[in-house]
Amino acid sequence: MSSPVSDSLFARARQLIPGGVNSPVRAFRSVGGAPFFVKSARGAMLTTADNRELIDFVCTWGPAIHGHNHPKIKAAIAAALEHGTSFGTPNPYEVEMAELIVRFVPSIQKVRMCNSGTEATMSAIRLARGFTRRDKIIKFSGCYHGHSDSLLIKAGSGALTHGNPDSAGVPAAFANETVVLPFNDRDALTAAFAANPGQIACVIIEAYCGNVGFIMPDAGYLQFLREITAKHGTVLIFDEVMTGFRIAKGGVQEREKIVPDLTCLGKVIGGGLPVGAFGGRTEIMDMLAPLGPVYQAGTLSGNPLAMAAGIAALRLLEDDGSGMDPYVRLDILGRQLRDAVLAACRTKGIAVQVPQCGSMFSIFFTATPVRDYATALTGDAKLFGRFFHSCLEGGVYLAPSAYEAGFLSTAHDGVAIERACEILSGAIARL
Repeated sequence: MSSPVSDSLFARARQLIPGGVNSPVRAFRSVGGAPFFVKSARGAMLTTADNRELIDFVCTWGPAIHGHNHPKIKAAIAAALEHGTSFGTPNPYEVEMAELIVRFVPSIQKVRMCNSGTEATMSAIRLARGFTRRDKIIKFSGCYHGHSDSLLIKAGSGALTHGNPDSAGVPAAFANETVVLPFNDRDALTAAFAANPGQIACVIIEAYCGNVGFIMPDAGYLQFLREITAKHGTVLIFDEVMTGFRIAKGGVQEREKIVPDLTCLGKVIGGGLPVGAFGGRTEIMDMLAPLGPVYQAGTLSGNPLAMAAGIAALRLLEDDGSGMDPYVRLDILGRQLRDAVLAACRTKGIAVQVPQCGSMFSIFFTATPVRDYATALTGDAKLFGRFFHSCLEGGVYLAPSAYEAGFLSTAHDGVAIERACEILSGAIARL
């Protein structure tokens, strides 16, 4: 794809920004080539600095569930901006956001706002340790929970994309407190608790994985996880930064009917602006300062612009004006996209797995059903890279990595999906 303006911007950026990007996966190292720059976005479309229009299935990595520059979200930000950008004091939007979150997510009785998903998961783990007075945590291979030290152990997302799941700069002592298990493996969980009696403060999990590609749990696995953590007095943390309000209004926990002790949120509740949150049972949340001994703070936490944008986004999930449940419509669109890829691969004789639920999906070029980190790595990343660039040339932007989830939005109307299906099918035919 010829991109002289983007290429010039990237050359300038590389002189001043490590790798030329402010988040690693944007660098296109996994798929080859140089990233394009975007100057505007509306609905389901991105407009590049070189004036190309692309159908977007990255959706700013999840937040844009209503597409880009939605008029109601834009108006909410503008109205909030009239009163100021930040106050350093409580503001009314924070209370309304808390009320919406508690209403949408029944497991959350109290919630604390912060500024990113990384802050949310880091703080939730500190809170779980303070509540249980234990040190060790369990996470799962390929699950990404932000870039705090305890969690960059067998991480997904950009760490996996760049072939370095364990970050430099993480002290061995931190890694020693993190037990890493394979996703979907009941026996491994049982053995980990047996090997560390009375020591596990929390288990943190992406209940539906989105950072090693999109992977769903085996039937009954999350219920088993709930039962074993309750048995051992361990805090169960659902990282729903990606899936919260996207898989369902109440997230994966609503769909699976599981009640975690703590939940981490982000993305959708910011309406496109930086945000994070964590919440759960009152007795745990009241351990936070100023009520309790677990310290957590943030200068811009509960920022009025982010809260206003997020409130508008959540309200649209109750009624987006289409006359149809947005989650039903998103699942119909997701299945349409999935079925087109499956059909094209059958015709071409290419092995593929396309896990999909609602507005989230992945494309793995492998004959092996993908149910964990190891099986995700059986996907042909080089073939995906060729597919990615063919799609991009045709006008569809997928995540620039074989190990990231794709997203749809309520702005992906029938015409956009039909066109995208044609482009994806054509890209597969050319492989």
